[in-house]
Amino acid sequence: MAKHGKRYIEAKKKIESGKAYHIEDAIKLALETATAKFDETVEVAINLGVDPRHADQMVRGAVVLPHGTGKKVKVLVFAQGEKEKEAQEAGADYVGGEELIKKIEEGWLDFDKAVSTPDMMSKVSKIGKILGPRGLMPSSKTGTVTFDVAKAIKELKGGKIDFKVDKGGVIHAPIGKVSFGEQKLLENFKTLYEAILRLKPASAKGTYIKGVTISTTMGPGVKVDTSSLRDLVS
Repeated sequence: MAKHGKRYIEAKKKIESGKAYHIEDAIKLALETATAKFDETVEVAINLGVDPRHADQMVRGAVVLPHGTGKKVKVLVFAQGEKEKEAQEAGADYVGGEELIKKIEEGWLDFDKAVSTPDMMSKVSKIGKILGPRGLMPSSKTGTVTFDVAKAIKELKGGKIDFKVDKGGVIHAPIGKVSFGEQKLLENFKTLYEAILRLKPASAKGTYIKGVTISTTMGPGVKVDTSSLRDLVS
């Protein structure tokens, strides 16, 4: 088990053991425990009452956070012809076809998100084993396989995030930076939370939102009282 430093231990003392906090208090407390010298990312872990082993209980989607993530996103677009030009004009960092696929096969991965036009997917699928495990594979489910490349680029650079429940039934996602402050983080969380609620599988039984924890990159987790989330979406 990894040993925590003095800063982490001191930060953890601010959190009452076993207590679940109102969402607003949880965000405030998470910010108070952020002691790193850099602008830490604020992350949320949402434990869902689903069984990801069943395809009909897989929760996956994408959402544009109103205040973005605070991270500059490098977008690569697989396109050709007019769509290649459209992507360049829309601000894509890298645009191309087979030459980019070849670079990726050789180990180049200097981008954060990938978009592809539908007609390029048969070629892009050849590098699925490289992109897939890294969360970089374009998908129609997240809006990154589309002919409207300009819209996709704008959303990704404007704060669109993908989320997917892991094997343990948990969704991990960033909701911004410590420098955003409480209100912007709360609004970003609300947008993500509502998106996850809308994706509740019909086959999921029992409690859907089982637990929520908020933390910063270097800080301890702060448990959220899930009953406080009802007012957030009412």
